[in-house]
Amino acid sequence: MAIASHRTYIKAKIESHRQHIRSMSDSSVLLRLFIVPVVRSLFVVVLALSGTLATYVLSVLVMHRIAAYRSPLRDLPGPENAHWFKGNFVDVPEPDSGHLQEEWVQKYGHVLKFHYALAAPTLLTVDPVAVSYVLQNTDTFQKTDFLRFHLGALAGNGLALVEGTQHKKQRRVMNPAFGLAQVRRFTSLFLEKSLQLREIWGNLLSGSTRKDGKVGLDALMWLNKATLDIVGLAGFNYSFDSLHSPDEEQSDLYWAVRAILEPTRDFSFILQLFFPFFRFIPTHRSRTLNRALKEIRRVGSQLIQEKKTAVLAENDANGSSAVGKQDVQGHDLLSLLIKSNIAVDKPESMRMSDTEIVSQIPTFLLAGHETTSVAIAWTLFALGLHPAVQAKLRAELRTCPTDFPSMDQLNALPYLESVVREALRLYPPVFSTSRVAMCDAAIPLQKPFTDKHGNLQSTIRVSKGDWVNIPICLLNRSTAIWGDDANEFRPERWEYVPEMANGLPSVYGHLVTFIAGAHACIGFRFSVMQIKTLIFTLVRAFEFEMARPAEDIIRSTDVVSRPVIVSNPAAGPQLPMLIRLANLD
Repeated sequence: MAIASHRTYIKAKIESHRQHIRSMSDSSVLLRLFIVPVVRSLFVVVLALSGTLATYVLSVLVMHRIAAYRSPLRDLPGPENAHWFKGNFVDVPEPDSGHLQEEWVQKYGHVLKFHYALAAPTLLTVDPVAVSYVLQNTDTFQKTDFLRFHLGALAGNGLALVEGTQHKKQRRVMNPAFGLAQVRRFTSLFLEKSLQLREIWGNLLSGSTRKDGKVGLDALMWLNKATLDIVGLAGFNYSFDSLHSPDEEQSDLYWAVRAILEPTRDFSFILQLFFPFFRFIPTHRSRTLNRALKEIRRVGSQLIQEKKTAVLAENDANGSSAVGKQDVQGHDLLSLLIKSNIAVDKPESMRMSDTEIVSQIPTFLLAGHETTSVAIAWTLFALGLHPAVQAKLRAELRTCPTDFPSMDQLNALPYLESVVREALRLYPPVFSTSRVAMCDAAIPLQKPFTDKHGNLQSTIRVSKGDWVNIPICLLNRSTAIWGDDANEFRPERWEYVPEMANGLPSVYGHLVTFIAGAHACIGFRFSVMQIKTLIFTLVRAFEFEMARPAEDIIRSTDVVSRPVIVSNPAAGPQLPMLIRLANLD
């Protein structure tokens, strides 16, 4: 019995072992038939994709090199290419890039080339006739793909981005919203928000514990809020009221605007700028921008619908079957755009679709307040560094008998005009911009130049695809135009404008700050009057000085040149200042 029992046990063990082998064999078959091929296929796909991306990147680089070799810009004088990717800006801190370009102009003359990213040759000229020609001929010279992608990601497909007939139509529709009559009408709104900011800063001073009575604040942050409130009301009859709302109570729209304006320098963004294929790959930055723009468009669409519904309801109540342009009331930009959308007595050339209207909202919410707040911040920066100028300005402002002057009264203050012009000259919110040649062209010059082969040239030849840099700041600071003290803040220079400045491409005060031509800043009058009203109100009431050494404040450019702290760049754009109540004597 014992032997039989043992045999049974042995047989059971053998059968169990066989079943284990069979199960292993089944697993091996599964592994061999399914898992291994899938893994192998995934590996092949990844390898193929990597190869495709590598080929794409290499082809882009090769095409750039071929274009650079064929471009007539290769005959221009200029610095030699320093780096295959960063060009001539390798190891150059951003704040020094402007000084570097000034050095190039002094060394190579008024017409030169430099190498931008990916070794692309770029024309740089401070010849006023050449720059005017590029800005005026918008069919030949249009925004670069680089700039279009950057602006489009930030503000959508609005007036700042479109070209050709679409741009002409949108500009024609919106021009009346930024004329003198509209600016005159909105001056009281600018002053109202200026006085609200003055009151807030006065309350901060009343709580100061310093013996000198001063208080420190971030002027840029407060100016951002004030100008956002202004643009919200003047542009779209929308109340942000960001001046009086704590951060935790700000609207979703406010945070959407702030998210879009957050500076970025991550590697994925750089890849997307120079290699369009990568723009289809979602990144943290692109998702953030898309969510923010979606929120802005959502609110914009709601405002449009509410306005249209109100107009149509009122029209029905009056027994009219058709909406005429006189039926759309309101002086804000949105009312004007809706008038172009639903008024039956508007010609086709003055009509805009709902989509086109919505596209303008992020453009003007962002561009309309950010550039202006930055311009005011740099003006206060300059005044903080020049107390004598500040005192002279305050004395003039106090000759005005009211806290609520009209536009004409503000424009009648000559030193205020000079201070604003000088700040916009020395610290333009947009340092430079760029254009790309859409076809071969010859750019005329005010005076000839000598190419690197020693030949005298009276025009600059460019090929299709060549980039042209529009050096706003360099022209505003040119010693050939403004004299040896061009880099100094001296408002008195505007008493006698240099004759050379008359030839600069400009829509305001002999300055290139707002550029010129069809793409000149449509809201420059709007912006200048905001600057004047805020400076008028704040400098009358407070004395300003820098809270940090001047050399610790630098320009950081992400479309707009905002002040940042050298010793703490991670804190983002800011302008720390000390203020106290101005002496009333």
